[in-house]
Amino acid sequence: MAKLYFHYSTMNAGKSTLLLQASYNYRERGMATLLLTAALDSRAGRGRIASRIGIAADALTFDAGTDLFALIETHGADCACVFIDEAQFLTKEQVWQLARVADDLNIPVMCYGLRVDFRGELFPGSAALLALADDMREVRTICFCGKKATMVIRRDENGNAITQGAQVQVGGNETYVSLCRRHWREAVGI
Repeated sequence: MAKLYFHYSTMNAGKSTLLLQASYNYRERGMATLLLTAALDSRAGRGRIASRIGIAADALTFDAGTDLFALIETHGADCACVFIDEAQFLTKEQVWQLARVADDLNIPVMCYGLRVDFRGELFPGSAALLALADDMREVRTICFCGKKATMVIRRDENGNAITQGAQVQVGGNETYVSLCRRHWREAVGI
């Protein structure tokens, strides 16, 4: 029986690296995989999943209007596993569609994404995955103090923590820093 998985963490924990490695393992054994990523994240190029350590792969893209069940049914009929990068950008409806892929098409779905935003609030896709996933795995990274990082701050051009603004702003190390809860609280003044 296929399952819906959610691998979550903060920024720079290696989620995309793990996704690409797991997909490679399937393909190395002669099994096809289907990779999807959010259309709004084009840092590595549109339809491209890339890791900070230099590995990358092409992927189909999704946005809020994409019917993921139909897309996977069409493009992934022969695949052994579906991999979703930037899963925090999924809608609640899309998470239900992915659950149907696991339940009705019997294809495992591995989602990788952020749990919370820079304000410490759940992304809608992450909230739905936390509610519906059959298996959840935390991908760990560390704060500058050495403790487990569970939060992320968004920085302005001077390196100061921003506490307000749109939930979604695509960026990398120049914009975001992963911190433990204590140092996140200090950075945002809570």
